[in-house]
Amino acid sequence: MKLKYLKNVASLNINCCKCTGCGVCVDVCPHEVIGIVGKKAVIIDLDSCMECGACLKNCPFEAISVSKGVGCAIAVLNSRKNNGECCC
Repeated sequence: MKLKYLKNVASLNINCCKCTGCGVCVDVCPHEVIGIVGKKAVIIDLDSCMECGACLKNCPFEAISVSKGVGCAIAVLNSRKNNGECCC
């Protein structure tokens, strides 16, 4: 089962001018958010992005930006915190 997070809140962005289509981002993304189309990386499933930053940290051309803990990730953590649930 593929997890879905909150709709249209992930901060992931790919700068197509910097992208060379090397595919490293595709290889490291745990949720198949990014794909290669026309020799460039593209976001194919933004709502599955958990903003972990693996693509950002591994892109050798600095073509990816994501603000970890801003969109989906922080919303999920805040909902647990507000409900009194333990994150452990």
